[in-house]
Amino acid sequence: SSSPTDEPDSIKQLKFLLRSTLRISVSDGRIFIGTFVGTDKALNLLLVNTDEFRLGPRENPGGRYVGQIMVPWRLVVRVEMDG
Repeated sequence: SSSPTDEPDSIKQLKFLLRSTLRISVSDGRIFIGTFVGTDKALNLLLVNTDEFRLGPRENPGGRYVGQIMVPWRLVVRVEMDG
């Protein structure tokens, strides 16, 4: 039987981020801001209550609500915790 203190630091850090608001930048220039609720074995990131933003001229500076999304890890350029 394992206790929480036996967990690798990477798992502890992921658990710390649960229910945090994350800002995820992806390789095509989009930014997703939502609540982090989990990941899978491939490290894809699952967000809920998410807004999508596109930067650049004639894009959507106000964002659009996309709800629950999974962001493939291979597209992630940057992850920031809000606050």
